[in-house]
Amino acid sequence: MNMLSWFRKNLFSTWYNGLSTIVCLIFIFWAIKNILVWSFTQAQWQVVYLNLHLFLVGRYPQVLYWRIWIVAGIITVLGLITWGVFTKHQNVIKNRFSQFIIPLLAPAWLLSFAINIWLIGGGFGLKSVSTNLWNGLLLTLLMATVSIILSFPFGVLLALGRTSKLFIIRWFSILYIEIFRGLPLIGILFLAQVMLPLFLPADLRLDRLVRGIAGLVLFSAAYMAENVRGGLQSIPRGQSEAAKALGLNTPLILIFVVLPQALRAVIPAIVGQFIGLFKDTSLLSLVGLVELTGIARTILAQPRFLGKYAEVYIFIGFVYWIFCYSMSFAARKLEKQLGN
Repeated sequence: MNMLSWFRKNLFSTWYNGLSTIVCLIFIFWAIKNILVWSFTQAQWQVVYLNLHLFLVGRYPQVLYWRIWIVAGIITVLGLITWGVFTKHQNVIKNRFSQFIIPLLAPAWLLSFAINIWLIGGGFGLKSVSTNLWNGLLLTLLMATVSIILSFPFGVLLALGRTSKLFIIRWFSILYIEIFRGLPLIGILFLAQVMLPLFLPADLRLDRLVRGIAGLVLFSAAYMAENVRGGLQSIPRGQSEAAKALGLNTPLILIFVVLPQALRAVIPAIVGQFIGLFKDTSLLSLVGLVELTGIARTILAQPRFLGKYAEVYIFIGFVYWIFCYSMSFAARKLEKQLGN
């Protein structure tokens, strides 16, 4: 089918389809024209590039930017290796080195996470940097990454607990999931920041970042549990019965038979939860943490940049879109790879 036939069949098959197509094209042309005119002739983008360092790392000391570059380099190298191993385009790497590299990836990522936190925060020979100076995109990525890493296994355990035959474990999981799914995230964040310290000893003071992560993890784990439970329910009972017939006990059946298939079935839902959690970090600005959205408010409070709301929020919206789309793209590639 040539292009002219495709247009005739899909866009101009009837007179009203043709009319609606023309109206939509006119509207799209008008919208794009006005956006481009505003972007290139009216928008004042200097608010972005003059404060780019604030958007990225906030008030992190400039003399220590080398630490951020090392962190970015470590993540980039590990990301490229992981991408190469788990994509079909790197058959040479997969065929020759996958058996050696794949078992090392998870420990490498965990070790790199510890090294990156050490580089950013200092200590153990490096100058310490207060968490009050961890701002902007740096804080957003850190909070989202830690919350995703912690909420995933917690959610899996809650899902397994809700399907457990043990009364106490099952009802504890049900109560937890239903309570936290019924509460708004902003309320949980306020409780974590204000109420949690009241239940701790007077000499134990949790950092605001830790309290923020606790709120995100407690909230996200409840939704993650329901996503995983949906995957567990999609696995036929015959899978477990066949594994028992082979002599596997219950933990081995869960780890090697049930969970891999269940997680594979709900990859889109899990990634959707991760994307939602990444965007939910913007609420941290309401509880005193100056992440990407919080630093945007700080910039807009400067007299020099009053009223530049459109430029600033378009920029940070574009940043959020880049990371969310990247997660979605990687998930589609992984899902396609596992499907083959």
